[in-house]
Amino acid sequence: MAAISHNLVILLRGVNVGGHNKLPMGQLREIATDAGFADVRTYIQSGNLVASTDLDPAGAADVLAVAIRAATGLEVPTIVRTADQWADLITADPFPDAVDRGTHVHVILLPVSVSAAIAAFDAAAFAPEEMAVVGSEIYLHLPDGMGRSKLAVAVGRIPEVAAGTARNWNTVVKLAELVAS
Repeated sequence: MAAISHNLVILLRGVNVGGHNKLPMGQLREIATDAGFADVRTYIQSGNLVASTDLDPAGAADVLAVAIRAATGLEVPTIVRTADQWADLITADPFPDAVDRGTHVHVILLPVSVSAAIAAFDAAAFAPEEMAVVGSEIYLHLPDGMGRSKLAVAVGRIPEVAAGTARNWNTVVKLAELVAS
């Protein structure tokens, strides 16, 4: 029986942000290729990678995290979604009227399903900012952007969210294009 090849979106948390965990994207592509990933491409300098592999998402996350640690000494949390899961993430967008403002909708991707603490979080006090939970993702509509968001700060204080990584809608769409091509 032949192995199944998966097209994956791979997100690294905390890479090249604020001067910490420097990992040039050229080096990341080389590390991923050496670890057995194929069709490796990166997008911007913040740890966005698309690649193909016979590994399932959890296995791919583990293999890449170990390879990064071996090559650089960095402990980098890695979150992986299949191309189909990424397409579902876009379809599930609870803020379609805000999508045209690609830096005002963000998705926080978590490595596991949402906890009761996250699901019970009441975002009403942060209006006009909005939050919705779908599967392992937290969608934020931040009309004034991430930098001024009180909702994003409050959600970020939930311990399970610290294991996740956020991307703005422009990046989400671009990664969908890359993983589909």
